[in-house]
Amino acid sequence: MENHRIYTTSVASVYVHYVNKAQRKGRTQAEVDEVIRWLTGYGQEALNAHLDAKTDFQTFFGQAPALNPVRANIKGVICGVRIEEIEDPLMREVRYLDKLVDELAKGRPMAKILRQI
Repeated sequence: MENHRIYTTSVASVYVHYVNKAQRKGRTQAEVDEVIRWLTGYGQEALNAHLDAKTDFQTFFGQAPALNPVRANIKGVICGVRIEEIEDPLMREVRYLDKLVDELAKGRPMAKILRQI
């Protein structure tokens, strides 16, 4: 596994941008949290603890209690790369999260974002 800079970046430092992006498009911080909890299996308290502790992405995904098995249904292009073609498992998890936040900001219904439909 290559050591990409994002792996050692704190989730909290990127989380702010996720929330800002969602809010600019009329979505809420609670919805961003819901998407993160759905993807990782963290409860709200655990998510807040990781944000407060400035946990890096590698640790955040490594300690995720229950990565959602449905996340494999997240398809598409993020940063010019097809998610399905990303070989590095950690990078794929980070891109899954990016894609979910993008879908939220684009106004997709939450049920579709969470692959319930």
